Amino acid sequence: MELSYLSEQAINKFISEALNEDVGDGDHSSLAAIPAESKSKAQLLIKDDGIIAGISLAEKIFAQFDNTLKVKTLIQDGDSVKKGDIGLTVEGSARSILTCERLILNCMQRMSGIATYTHEMTALIKGTKAKLLDTRKTTPNFRIAEKWAVAIGGGTNHRFGLYDMIMLKDNHIDFAGGIAKAVKATKNYLADTDRNLKIEIETRNLQEVKEVVKVGGVDIIMLDNMIPSVMKDAIKIIDGKYQTEASGGITEKNIREVAECDVDFISVGALTHSVKSMDISLKAM
Repeated sequence: MELSYLSEQAINKFISEALNEDVGDGDHSSLAAIPAESKSKAQLLIKDDGIIAGISLAEKIFAQFDNTLKVKTLIQDGDSVKKGDIGLTVEGSARSILTCERLILNCMQRMSGIATYTHEMTALIKGTKAKLLDTRKTTPNFRIAEKWAVAIGGGTNHRFGLYDMIMLKDNHIDFAGGIAKAVKATKNYLADTDRNLKIEIETRNLQEVKEVVKVGGVDIIMLDNMIPSVMKDAIKIIDGKYQTEASGGITEKNIREVAECDVDFISVGALTHSVKSMDISLKAM
């Protein structure tokens, strides 16, 4: 899966920082109780139905901490799993397996919960042109894994951070003094700094949609917290001149109706901020 933020450098940095947070100057429980020469074997036990995510990351965590560990993957990221399935086996230093256990489970449980919910939401809009987007409503320092999980679940990643796209939200518009001023200032900024970034702007009602269409100069118009009937009117006003994104209060109960308004994208913050983690454990064999 080719995702720009998933460079080996970025993944390795994430793993190093996560291990440092958890291990510090040593896993003293394992160092105290387990002889250095002790070897063991464990298996990753899936205890919920859903979509698995984080298998590749687990491999990398094991390898970065102790490259003598032998990992055998039995399923792949994006696979549908059922309670009782085995995700992988790992064999080698008992100390190393124990030290990596919680980090791997923390990552995989949350990533699999995100991938599962993303898969479910994507299925609900199948047959429409709408693509499901994530947001920046992620866990600090864990965004790389959460965005990765959305992609594994079949969703589309929105901007990764504040730096790779311009998004003029309601506060930007209000602070700038209105839509026209916000867009003009943004275009000047991009020209002055020689940056080529897409511009998305949020609209809250049909009057703002009309104003954005009149002002122009953007790539995507966000339709925020609009009921479907208003959203359909907004789509008519935009008339294919710009891509559209529906956002705000979208759940599994109304996402199909929103998609059928003919929007290009639907963003759902709950993909990353409100999911239930999958139950997964690592057990000795």
